[in-house]
Amino acid sequence: MARRANSLGLWVRIKREALFIRALLRTLKRVKSVKPDSPDLACDDIEAAVDKFRDRPALICEGRTVSYAEMDAIANRFANWARERNIKRGDTVALLMPNRIEYLPIWYGLSKVGIATALINTNIQGAALSHCLKISGASHVILDNETLPAFEAAREGVGRSLTEWVVGGGASRPDRDLDRTLKGVSALRPTRETTRHDMTAKETALFIFTSGTTGMPKAARVTHMRVQLYMRGFAAATEAGPEDRIYNVLPLYHATGGLCAMGAALLTGASVVLRKRFSASQFWADMARERCTMFVYIGELCRYLINAPEHPDERVVKLKLAFGNGLRQDVWERMLARFRITKILEFYGATEGNVSILNFDGKVGAVGRIPKYVRKKFNVRLVRFDVETEQPERGANGLCIECKPGEIGEALGKIGTEARTSYTGYADKQASASKILTNVFERGDQWFRTGDLLSQDEEGYFYFVDRIGDTFRWKGENVSTTEVSGCLSEVGGVKEANVYGVAVPGYDGRAGMASLVVDETLDIAKLQAHVEGCLPAYAQPLFLRLAPEIETTGTFKYRKMDLVAQGFDPKTIKSPLYVRHPDKGYIPLDAALYRRIAQEKMKL
Repeated sequence: MARRANSLGLWVRIKREALFIRALLRTLKRVKSVKPDSPDLACDDIEAAVDKFRDRPALICEGRTVSYAEMDAIANRFANWARERNIKRGDTVALLMPNRIEYLPIWYGLSKVGIATALINTNIQGAALSHCLKISGASHVILDNETLPAFEAAREGVGRSLTEWVVGGGASRPDRDLDRTLKGVSALRPTRETTRHDMTAKETALFIFTSGTTGMPKAARVTHMRVQLYMRGFAAATEAGPEDRIYNVLPLYHATGGLCAMGAALLTGASVVLRKRFSASQFWADMARERCTMFVYIGELCRYLINAPEHPDERVVKLKLAFGNGLRQDVWERMLARFRITKILEFYGATEGNVSILNFDGKVGAVGRIPKYVRKKFNVRLVRFDVETEQPERGANGLCIECKPGEIGEALGKIGTEARTSYTGYADKQASASKILTNVFERGDQWFRTGDLLSQDEEGYFYFVDRIGDTFRWKGENVSTTEVSGCLSEVGGVKEANVYGVAVPGYDGRAGMASLVVDETLDIAKLQAHVEGCLPAYAQPLFLRLAPEIETTGTFKYRKMDLVAQGFDPKTIKSPLYVRHPDKGYIPLDAALYRRIAQEKMKL
């Protein structure tokens, strides 16, 4: 019996390795020709798919469907419109819009004539929105009637003239109605020879905004080469084909929904079923009605699904694959048990960096795998990390110390000249330089710092542990503690603010908590009103802790690790605590209310 069990175990391992190798080779083959100096751009990849699948449905969004050929015609109109407006190669156009049919055709069309598109997060407002528009360098911004009010409120803070163009009606002036303007613009494809014959894949296609580790959002510079790696990589990894329909409710201003999912579909003849926003109650009905075979996720979306009541359509839908990132192990297991999902493809990567790994064989909880026998083919390593100094540890020789299996360390990506290892960073050169670590394993080498703590087991599987420093994730978004602290510090009565993330039962990521040093003039109601006015909903602190003073390290940095460990339990914290109630705003947090939160009986 023991011999039979061993042989079964060996057979399972052989099947796993065969699956891994086949998937890896398929993916590497698809991205092999992506090179910095290649004249083939991301738009060329999409055009090739258009020419192959012209009459097939490409985009489906809330009652409207466009074919590949129609999608290309929309894109061509935006390209020709930009040329008529004298928006030149190397310029940037900002795009502030929720998911709609036109979203991908806009940046795809502009890229045909060498124009970069800055994809602005539709959740941000006020000073943060002004900042993003300002650093994008754009002089034109494309909106719809949903985002127009936020833009109007933020435009004065940009500091330069911005011309707005409104899609879908609602423009205050007829000459700013882009639908009307585009009717008179040619839908013919701009020729490659006249618009981008001397462009290469290392030129900028998009700016995708990330909070980074400190301060206001940063603009990650995404080259055509990077877009191709995302889109081609997931076209191969998902094995999507013309018969597939991919359900996508993730925002198109992020790489997961905007590049990974769109590439999986639009380079393979598949269809994308778009929704403006996620609805747990409508998810399965949508999937069944649209005959979807795959969906793309972030971890928080999956948690909402498993916590929602059973839907009659959830077992009707026949899913080949769910793919995405941030899926927590307990949610993963419940997903597999409850829904008819054949396979889950989890991945890990950084929009602005050069680290990307995939969990091809579906090992529960793992974000990717690099077995020892292909280690040299990948640039990813984990190094020991000092949580006090927030820097990698170094040995007596001054070099970093690689983690052993099971140890937690920061994930680094060695910077090279090939497409998969190159690093383009941010629009801000100083911000880009701050993410580079030198003298890691040998003198003079350079590595990209992900800012994430991971571990790796003996079989090569990677597991996400936490984010480093001043950024944590809540409801699928990165929250910058520096930005939140700055907002809180503007409130009368707040003398100091130390912001961090705490774990909450039943929720992915970490909820925002602020330790505040205050005086007698603090008005909680006014603090709440100010927070709601200057921060997006996901960044507004859920918990407040009023402290007599804030402890600092020997280098005068705020201590956070102890505060994170203490959480928000009133039994262990003697200082006054508040929680943001969904209906009542900030209210005192007592033992009874804490039990309700711990037992997942109160929605946050």
